[in-house]
Amino acid sequence: MKYILKATFIVSLIFNSLSVAIAENENNDKRIDLGLTADEKSEFLSEMRQMLASIQGIMTGIGEGNRELIIKSARYSGNRMARATPDSVSNKLPQSFKDIGGPTHMIFEELVIRAETDDMDMLASFTGKLMQQCLACHTIFKAD
Repeated sequence: MKYILKATFIVSLIFNSLSVAIAENENNDKRIDLGLTADEKSEFLSEMRQMLASIQGIMTGIGEGNRELIIKSARYSGNRMARATPDSVSNKLPQSFKDIGGPTHMIFEELVIRAETDDMDMLASFTGKLMQQCLACHTIFKAD
């Protein structure tokens, strides 16, 4: 019985410590909140997931040497996606977000062109540049 009580006490301490650590992390999150409504956030995060799916498709295409998959995947997150963003979302995004987002969509477009002729090592390197854009944006902004 003592062991059960000790184990319960230890588990309780661990969970309480985790709760405090999580709360402190949330309070220390200095990223800029984009201030989207629930519906806007849903649309916005859907676009972010699609961009991640595009990168996954690009990487699979590079690994398989499949240029058509690279082109199809990159095209999906290029300027067409940027233009399809609803005005209600686009109008709320700060210029500093657009200064990262716009060039990111253009890098997807450039990848479409490069996929026609560049070797796979160059495409992988260029995809790394694209992912630096993603990381920069996610480091600065959040959609809470």
